Amino acid sequence: MPEIVQLLASPAHRFTGRPADGPAPAPPGELVGHVRIRAGLGIEGDRYFARPAHRDASVTVIAAESLPPGAGLAEVRRNILVRGIAVDDLVGAVLTLDSGDGPVALQVRRRANPCAWMDVTVGPGAWRNLRGRGGIRCTPLTDGTLRLGAVTVSID
Repeated sequence: MPEIVQLLASPAHRFTGRPADGPAPAPPGELVGHVRIRAGLGIEGDRYFARPAHRDASVTVIAAESLPPGAGLAEVRRNILVRGIAVDDLVGAVLTLDSGDGPVALQVRRRANPCAWMDVTVGPGAWRNLRGRGGIRCTPLTDGTLRLGAVTVSID
């Protein structure tokens, strides 16, 4: 059964400057048990919430199957880590997730391509290994809440 494994709502960018200098410290409480999503705006409390330049890609989703053991959202800076959903194949589709509080529809706009930071935060070779498997960037179409655990999925 598909599930939401981790959720991240971070108020701060951690990957600034050069990867060789390392990421900034993680803000406390960025890995959360639930997120509130607002249509056209993103995830409340996240660094991209209501930012005009990011509204068409304010929510990012990545599959746990794409990551090596031990890696998670803190390393790849995506918002939603799922298991059992092939998200990288969904560009152009509407992905709807329901973790028990009602459906949240996400318009999948484009791939979330990995960057050189992945070699620092995930491990050597991750940048190359995550090409084509780095997740997706989405626009939220509906308001709602997503929680950790089992999730019902529909793809249109």
